[in-house]
Amino acid sequence: MSHPRPVPVPRRFQGRSVLVTGAGTGFGAAIARRAALEGAATVGIHYRSSRAGAEETAEAVEEAGAKAELFQADIAEWSSVTALADEVFDRLGGLDVAINNVGDVAREQMSWRDLTEESVDHVLAVDIKGTMACTHEFGSRMLDQGHGAIVNIGSTVIVRGSARAPQYAAAKYGILGLTKSYAHAFAPTVRVNVFAPGFIETDATLARQDWRDGRGDQLRKLTPMGRIPGPDELAGTALFLATDDASHMTGGYVVADGGYNMVGA
Repeated sequence: MSHPRPVPVPRRFQGRSVLVTGAGTGFGAAIARRAALEGAATVGIHYRSSRAGAEETAEAVEEAGAKAELFQADIAEWSSVTALADEVFDRLGGLDVAINNVGDVAREQMSWRDLTEESVDHVLAVDIKGTMACTHEFGSRMLDQGHGAIVNIGSTVIVRGSARAPQYAAAKYGILGLTKSYAHAFAPTVRVNVFAPGFIETDATLARQDWRDGRGDQLRKLTPMGRIPGPDELAGTALFLATDDASHMTGGYVVADGGYNMVGA
């Protein structure tokens, strides 16, 4: 679902370089496109296996006026993230903004009863270790260059928990701890924050059986704003934390969920 009415796109990243992990699909692709629309000079598009999707994102980024650079890496492997960071800083000549969007939500798991050790290990490896590796490697290089901003994509699942996938809620809670830790470590040179969207109607969400069977309608009724947004509407909100308007924000947690998790909602 698109934004209910058109809003002007600000030019908050004029001349800057922005890297988005997991930008071949879904929310990551939307953030990469939005960064280009906001004037970014170069947008780094990371992917693990979605090469075709990453190339589509690159086309959209270049149509919006930015240079697109593709990067492949497995975020769950720290050595792969180290190599990614080296390549990004070399090819982009430094990095102003890193959006750590990659995450595993255990999408195919419909109940806690279906939990497997393999899924727990993978979700924690991608969401916690992977986000930590990206924050550590991108952030340390930003410190050396003297500036930078990092946004880790969290989730409002930490507010309510997840009976469906406890490992996902646990992992997203872990992102809060690592974000606050690196916010302390990197201050005042590099800012590190969490952006926590609520439910987003990405293609993957819309394809889920439970969503088609009425869960989407139920969540809309429980959301004060009355709708579930698509990724394009929230991309600018995620990027806000990396703008100059957020220059005094670090170690923060910003929610955009249409009021769903508001007390009393």
